[in-house]
Amino acid sequence: MSREWTVNAALALALLAAAIAAEAAGQVFYITLATRIAILGLAATGLNLALGLGGLVSFGHAVFFGIGGYAAGILGSHAFSGDPMIFGLEGSNSMPLIWLVAALAAAVAGVVIGVISIRTSGVYFIMITLAFAQMLYYFAISWPAYGGEDGLSIFVRNAFPGVNTMKPLSFFLICFGALMAGIAILAVLRGSRFGSALDVVRQNEVRAAAVGINPFPVKLTAFVLSAMITAVAGALYADLNRFVSPSMMSWHMSGELIVLIILGGTGRLFGPMAGAALFVLIEHNLGELTERWQFFLGLILLVTVLFARGGVLGFLAGKVRHG
Repeated sequence: MSREWTVNAALALALLAAAIAAEAAGQVFYITLATRIAILGLAATGLNLALGLGGLVSFGHAVFFGIGGYAAGILGSHAFSGDPMIFGLEGSNSMPLIWLVAALAAAVAGVVIGVISIRTSGVYFIMITLAFAQMLYYFAISWPAYGGEDGLSIFVRNAFPGVNTMKPLSFFLICFGALMAGIAILAVLRGSRFGSALDVVRQNEVRAAAVGINPFPVKLTAFVLSAMITAVAGALYADLNRFVSPSMMSWHMSGELIVLIILGGTGRLFGPMAGAALFVLIEHNLGELTERWQFFLGLILLVTVLFARGGVLGFLAGKVRHG
């Protein structure tokens, strides 16, 4: 077993053990922190597919996070009230169904955004994805049927078959399982022919085209799959807080996801989870000491970018080995 896989397994077991230990000690708050790490790690894993493997620096991925959140909020609120949705459709409090709706809605949005933005590159791609995210952010603010700027409450956490989702540890295990599934999907894609094609396109599109690989559909597929994974994380995040608001779509959220990847290790399978853990721990521990904890986060990010570009995983597991 390689050193990186040993570190990956240790990180996953540490997160799981922390939640179980918190349950044994009756510390519900720390279970919530572990759940937040798992959800943010899943959201960043989605972005890592586009950014880490595909080189697509999307500054609008929060829109997919928000789509997932609103899927959970809208379906759950209609299931609670019994009121029909548009076209007479009924709501639902089933998490698997909500995840499916969230993923499909994000896929549609991903195709629309991707078809336009992927035709550009560099700073133009960054700004177009940001523009789309801001458009939907302001749409959510001006959507009074679902709370507008005040957001939408989810009165009862949505259900998962055979599990009491109101128990903190049970909900954590659902989120942890989703994180592991997201990482597994990323691992399968990275090791597939599609992953090889995506890696070639990321390195040099001209050479990829010369050997018969059309960069556009490869990048679009990665972008859409990335959006779908992030949307599922958004649905879980809404259930965690039992609340969804336009802030989930803001550019701050997009920037936070990029920070998680940089801190953990760009392109690393468990990098987003490591980055999420570091981010949440910094926020919790330094946030108790000062309101300006973001200043210290900025310093850590600066040091990471300048001296440890492999992030936490690069520091613990060393450089990536190819072949």
